[in-house]
Amino acid sequence: MTRDRGTLAGPRPRGHGTTTIAGAALVLGFLGVFFAWPVVAILRLGLRSGIDEVLTRPDTWRIVAFTLGQAAASTVVALLAGMPLAYVLARVPVPAKAVLRALITVPFVLPTLVVGMAFRALLGVSEPSAWAIVLANAFFNIAVVARTVGGLWAQLDPRATDAARGLGAGPFRAFRTVTLPALRPALWSAAAVVFLFCSTSFGVVLVLGGGRYRTLETEIYLRTVRLLDLPGAAVLSLLQFAAVLAALAVAAFARRRRESVLTLRRARGITRRPSGVEWVTVTAAGAVLLALSAPILALLVRSVSSRTGWTLAGYRALSGTGGVLDVSGWQAAWNSLRAATDATWMALLLGILACLVLTSLRNRWATELMDAALMLPLGVSAVTVGFGYLVTLHVLPGDLRTSPLLVPFAQALVITPLVIRTILPVLRSVDQRVRSAAATLGAGPWRIRREVDLPLAGRAVVTAAGFGFVVALGEFGATGFLARPGAPTLPVAISALIGRPGELNTQMAYAACVLLMLVTAGAVLVIETLRSDLSGEF
Repeated sequence: MTRDRGTLAGPRPRGHGTTTIAGAALVLGFLGVFFAWPVVAILRLGLRSGIDEVLTRPDTWRIVAFTLGQAAASTVVALLAGMPLAYVLARVPVPAKAVLRALITVPFVLPTLVVGMAFRALLGVSEPSAWAIVLANAFFNIAVVARTVGGLWAQLDPRATDAARGLGAGPFRAFRTVTLPALRPALWSAAAVVFLFCSTSFGVVLVLGGGRYRTLETEIYLRTVRLLDLPGAAVLSLLQFAAVLAALAVAAFARRRRESVLTLRRARGITRRPSGVEWVTVTAAGAVLLALSAPILALLVRSVSSRTGWTLAGYRALSGTGGVLDVSGWQAAWNSLRAATDATWMALLLGILACLVLTSLRNRWATELMDAALMLPLGVSAVTVGFGYLVTLHVLPGDLRTSPLLVPFAQALVITPLVIRTILPVLRSVDQRVRSAAATLGAGPWRIRREVDLPLAGRAVVTAAGFGFVVALGEFGATGFLARPGAPTLPVAISALIGRPGELNTQMAYAACVLLMLVTAGAVLVIETLRSDLSGEF
């Protein structure tokens, strides 16, 4: 089923080089203006002094070790828990699968601050706990594994596995020797994204770490916002850069060694009822789903309870204004939907163009460097990017610092790597001989992309759009820093409510969490319906 990638290279269509260079310039230009420039500006401001002092502190390296250790442990837990769900999404004919996908995705879009509070209530931990941080980060990222791996798994031709079983291989051996090697590109992509998310986790560590367990992200926030130690925060941002680059290099090296051309087919018609030991995987998926539901149920119960009993006071208060919030909860929900929509189309345009460029570049090192550069926004502190916007973007025409597009720009930076990691494995698995045949018949580069690559990747594009949209709905790090006081999104409103004393504010915060979950679940259901209609395109 798999073939050596190097034997499939064929003649490229005329104009291929010019088109690739133009696409790369557009992608890197956006990344340079809205990511590299603000970050470099902040680093230049901060690195004027204090490097030696920060690097020689034992605390600094303990924070680095804990950041990498908890991220690695969370990634392992997320992979182990996400694989059974990926199998069910890809191979099992589950009724109302769109609802299942929505349930899996909702935890990922919850603000990390809310996830941390939900786990504190669920586990009953009153002291700082490293394991609670690992479990909460894994809970947050299981959807990344399930949807990224499940997206490729759903398109793998099952005849190779059936052939292995027909030759006498057991279910586990057939999975280990046939299915798992084919899934490795998506597995490495998912692992890289989950590791970056966990290494920059903010709200979860802030709530469950209690000051005893700190990551580079929380330390950067503490030094920047509370201690006003900009040089110290800049040095830690550099360390975070180095850790992210090392993780990306390892992931790219491992992923490239295992990439191969796969035989893909439309997902429709390849699901079947599990048999024998496959029910163990389905049972494991059910257990993971129950575990994912527990914190969500805790939030639902907490939103209608008070010290004196059941109440809907939090929901009633959300419909009004005044107090902590300048707008109603419904207006905050509308702000979230509008910003997420703008961020999604921006990220799709940028992400699809980036994927086409990455699959067109012939130079291996240029490909790896551009791929790593596009992943960097996942590993850089949102606080650093937010401060960078405030000190740089006023130079551009129109002063984008006051533009309503500022939040969508920041959210697009966060979700574009997810778009790329969802679409790129599928595009890289397309047989190069198909493109070469189209070029031989006279098709130009854009026609080959439009009529060969995009139809094959159509399912992945719709998945990426839905995934990016719901992530933007729950994005808090950059949005919390850049949203205007009169136009907060739901996560920003939740953060404001949690930070204020009073039982009514707490009830409103939990009610807003439920509202965010309902909006997200509804959006995911709509997207899943659209995706089913489009699945017949290939």
